[in-house]
Amino acid sequence: MIERLKSISLGNWMLIGMILGFIVGLILNFFVKNPFIKNTLLIDNIFYLGGTGFIRLMKMLVVPLVFFSIVVGVASISDIKKIGAIGGRTILIYLITTAVAVTVALLIASIIKPGAGLNMVGLAQANVTTNTTITDTVLNFIPENPFSSLANGDMLPVIIFGLLVGIILAKLREETKVVNDFFNQGNSIMMEMTRIVMKFAPIGIFCLMAKTFASLGFSGLLPLAKYIGCVLLGLAIQAFVVYPSLLVIFTRLNPIKFFRKFISVMFFAFSSSTSNATIPLNLEKLSELGVSREVSSFTIPLGATINMDGTAIMQGCAVMFAAQAYGMDLGLSALLTVIFTAVMASIGTAGVPSVGIITLNMVFNSVGLPADAIGILLGIDHILDMFRTAVNVTGDAICTIIVSFKNKSIDLDVFNGLKTPEESWDDTYPDKKF
Repeated sequence: MIERLKSISLGNWMLIGMILGFIVGLILNFFVKNPFIKNTLLIDNIFYLGGTGFIRLMKMLVVPLVFFSIVVGVASISDIKKIGAIGGRTILIYLITTAVAVTVALLIASIIKPGAGLNMVGLAQANVTTNTTITDTVLNFIPENPFSSLANGDMLPVIIFGLLVGIILAKLREETKVVNDFFNQGNSIMMEMTRIVMKFAPIGIFCLMAKTFASLGFSGLLPLAKYIGCVLLGLAIQAFVVYPSLLVIFTRLNPIKFFRKFISVMFFAFSSSTSNATIPLNLEKLSELGVSREVSSFTIPLGATINMDGTAIMQGCAVMFAAQAYGMDLGLSALLTVIFTAVMASIGTAGVPSVGIITLNMVFNSVGLPADAIGILLGIDHILDMFRTAVNVTGDAICTIIVSFKNKSIDLDVFNGLKTPEESWDDTYPDKKF
């Protein structure tokens, strides 16, 4: 019996915690409403302690995790100097698709309004950025004191400072080897700490769900279903509208031919929930589509690190869900801040299961939303993580094909099925490519 319990994955334990918390919350909701029975000790003390304690553990991770991840991520792309236009185009396309993804999510969630019926006003304090001018928003990107920003959790200045440090480390790689090692080791420490904290996620989710639904009852079920619908719709639009459109606009290639060969990679990414584990299969399928390994071997690992369109969609929907649940109207500057922060968060999100929900704290902090709503979304995140990982790896592949096309590193006859990959050119002889 114990062995069977140990074999259950963390994602499934989180799902179990969500379901049990939902059931317990509904039962307590009935008792709390019953004038003869008041069970506020469980709700206001035990569940509050378990849920809020877990949220604080996640908040503890955010600043150092994001800072180390961004520095390491940017510092690791020094190969751009060798690859030239390929690196610049790849990073630009990745950042643009991520910005499009979070914008799509914000638009969908603003129309469907998933959090509108949740009514969490009074359950937590929010200090939402609503009326800041565009000028002030831009100025807020610049850290006056980076150490103060790190201490206070001001994420925009932390991101900018991390980007600058990463760029300088990439430039002075040989001269700053000790500092590079420090950040790499710090990033490893934070990733391990994240894994440890996430082991407590099922308990935290159970407490948060029980406390929330004890207060809200069945009225909280529909908003959660609408949130799932928003994320899945956003992922579908990104995968089957945005990506094919980009492929046609920039290459004139047939998206159907791409999806026929690439569908197996999407299924593997869906089942594994990790972009990193999908890298070998992604590289193999891109070779079968005629893409040169000299391009894909750079763009795919880079994409698994900084291109997280599916995660950005989840974060955009989650921000709108929380803002609507707390009755807050996000202003234009706040929405722009969300877009920028979500794009930067994609750089600081490792390609491992469910880590995107940690960096969601960063996006919430950037516009002053309380993190309590994240606990409600955690329970269903494992299911959504599978879908968004499939979108993430699809985005990596589409961007790679576009970059390869622009750099004349793709055999179009192979892509169109006119000849096999074995009949294609050899990477060793560039003059045989066409």
